Amino acid sequence: MYQFSYAEVMQDSVTDAKERERQVLDRSIELLSLARDKEKYSRESVEALFYTRRVWVSFIEDLKHPDNQLQIELRANLISIAIWILKECDKIRRRQSSNYQGIIDVTTIIRDGLK
Repeated sequence: MYQFSYAEVMQDSVTDAKERERQVLDRSIELLSLARDKEKYSRESVEALFYTRRVWVSFIEDLKHPDNQLQIELRANLISIAIWILKECDKIRRRQSSNYQGIIDVTTIIRDGLK
């Protein structure tokens, strides 16, 4: 039987959570790229915006949680980024923008920062 220390279990849990976050962001980037490459407002666009919005709303909720262990300044910065992404998604949805690439770029930076 294996016995792990609490710190080992918690580290694995954090590592697993970061990997899941990377996967979620990868999927968002993939959907946004498909939508960007389509003409006009397509089904792919609706799917990409809906998915991306759900991801970043969930991140905001997690970042606001008192048990979140990230530094307060980092949490605030990530929430600001999330709000920008949500606003850009809304502009695209209202056909006032087509800034998929901006959202993709920022999401890629955040995803690559998860280590």
